Amino acid sequence: MMLSSLIAVLFLGGIAAWTAERWNPSAPRWIAIGTLALEALLAGSQFAGLDASATLLSTPGLSSAWLAEVDLPWIPRFGIDFHLAADGLSLLLIALTVLLGFMAASSSWTEIGQRTGFFYFNLLTCLAGTVGVFLAVDLFLFFLFWEVMIVPMYFLISIWGHENRIYAAIKFVIFTQVSSLLMLISIIVLALVHYHATGAFTFDYFVLLNARLDPELSIWLMLGFFIAFTVKLPAVPFHTWLPDAHTQAPTGGSVILAGVLLKTGAYGLLRFVIPLFPDAAHRFAPVALALGVVSVLYAALMAFAQSDFKRLVAYTSVSHMGFILLGAFSWNLLAMQGAVVTMLAHGLSAGALFMIAGSLQHRLHSREFGKMGGLWQVIPQLSAFTLFFIMATLGLPGLGNFVGEFLVLIGVFQANTAAAAVAALALILSPVYALIVIQRAYHGPLQTRPLLADCSVRELASLGLLVAALVWLGLHPQAVLDVSKPALQPWVQNLNAKET
Repeated sequence: MMLSSLIAVLFLGGIAAWTAERWNPSAPRWIAIGTLALEALLAGSQFAGLDASATLLSTPGLSSAWLAEVDLPWIPRFGIDFHLAADGLSLLLIALTVLLGFMAASSSWTEIGQRTGFFYFNLLTCLAGTVGVFLAVDLFLFFLFWEVMIVPMYFLISIWGHENRIYAAIKFVIFTQVSSLLMLISIIVLALVHYHATGAFTFDYFVLLNARLDPELSIWLMLGFFIAFTVKLPAVPFHTWLPDAHTQAPTGGSVILAGVLLKTGAYGLLRFVIPLFPDAAHRFAPVALALGVVSVLYAALMAFAQSDFKRLVAYTSVSHMGFILLGAFSWNLLAMQGAVVTMLAHGLSAGALFMIAGSLQHRLHSREFGKMGGLWQVIPQLSAFTLFFIMATLGLPGLGNFVGEFLVLIGVFQANTAAAAVAALALILSPVYALIVIQRAYHGPLQTRPLLADCSVRELASLGLLVAALVWLGLHPQAVLDVSKPALQPWVQNLNAKET
């Protein structure tokens, strides 16, 4: 039942934070921090079992080991269970979720001054839905948690966002809901096909892995999942909701959106699209690789055309998510593991940059580069943090982003030389928008009042923790590779066996 606790603690903590506001307006902040601390302990206990030799759950014909499982009947008539399971991939992403949950709470400490209880309820509920997505192995339950993520994020943007928050929130919901409907149709059809073949209704992931599908039907079912996940990723041309949502969201919402919610799309590709529809996904791979290359280059070009700090970082997120799409559809272990490292590294670096953008907006009341300039003279600590995370974003060796993108490019080169060569052009474009940020915001003549407060102790601790995490990931990536390998290797081996 430990896996159930990972979801329940966050949800109950959100209710407690909402309730506590009646007695003390500052209590929700501390309840959120306490809830996340308990969540970190529970997640840590799961990591303690990574070296266990016993396999608790084995998929027939595959060697993937699952560390823990909860399987309770829920709607037996339709074969729907409350079925959760955790492996190395899901635990890595849950760890990222908890860490960025702390960052979101920290960055919202002084920014959110009204309806704080409801804010932290939505924040923790969104995290609970995300953890559920990473654990659910019943497709109906997975879809339920997928929807749970969307509603709290809508409220975070529409209530505590900036000037055009309603437009951005509605656009976010329309894109995600329409694509989610396509995935729901695919899930139902997949269950019905299995029912007609076996006479048993089930939405169980491990059972449906072995479903025999007509090749033409499998392409359409795969596309339903693929579109839903690439909208959330997002990839071009499904990306247009993201810059608006990021620009208008409060800082805590942007941290969760960039660092966690986008990763659910990447997780869906690796966990569901490729394992459930291996043949269809393999045939679709050239199209997916083309979308990945376009996303990498187009978003990088758009990034250095932006004058809004948050909007620029949003486009860099689309570019880096393109690397993940490339890694997922390269059909080799190296690229897939590179995609996982990129997911973690991007979550850390993008989350930090959105925290910095929020800090600058709080100090300057603007996100426009035209109203910045010369800031290194007055806020050198925040400026140094910005330089570090910008260098991480463009792939500085020794940091986690470099490891992830390097592995992806090596893996893609083995699968498609042309795609790797074109995607590598992003390594030229990335320094361009990085230099734009540093030059416009921190160098040149001072454009604002000289009396600006530099980093507070809370900001120093939060950003310093993310610095340490990125350096550790860059210097010790093998730990992550070892944890993710058992979850990814079976799908690659299974496809290679079919081809031979």
